[in-house]
Amino acid sequence: MIRLFAALLVPPLIAEGLLLRQTGLFGARWRPQDALHITLRFFGEVREDIAADLSRELEVVSASPLALNLVGVGAFGDGLDIHAVWAGVEPNPGLVHLANACEGAARRAGLAAGKRAYRPHLTLAYLRRPNPEAVAHWIQENNLLHSQTFAPTSFGLYSSHITDEGSRYRLERTYPLV
Repeated sequence: MIRLFAALLVPPLIAEGLLLRQTGLFGARWRPQDALHITLRFFGEVREDIAADLSRELEVVSASPLALNLVGVGAFGDGLDIHAVWAGVEPNPGLVHLANACEGAARRAGLAAGKRAYRPHLTLAYLRRPNPEAVAHWIQENNLLHSQTFAPTSFGLYSSHITDEGSRYRLERTYPLV
């Protein structure tokens, strides 16, 4: 079994700007630069043969190059159950089309439908029972985030390996946006 997801990496210049915001939340497990991505579809634990089928299906995904901006920040969860802080992605029909195409590839490869509506974001940190006031303050301090426009020319299929220090990602395959 292999844990997989499809994602867009952010370019180094954008990632460096995000790293500057990764401070001020006690106990936050900030994501390293090489882990900053916009998930298109989380596939979960997949058998090796299904992973090969999925990769073949992703090869035929058709999507145009994108022009993306990160805007604002927020958190997932409420009160003591806040579990992540994120940077938002400006609404983009092309991005939604690409995410839907990845969902279609998953279905054609035999995977079950995704359980959540697509909400594009970039996870900055995972939290465990944070102080809600500190999270609210961090959001207030960082909510004017507005990145430069960036234009990914490909997306990737990544494997995720859980370690004591958090998840580590490895690019398994790249697919062009043409």
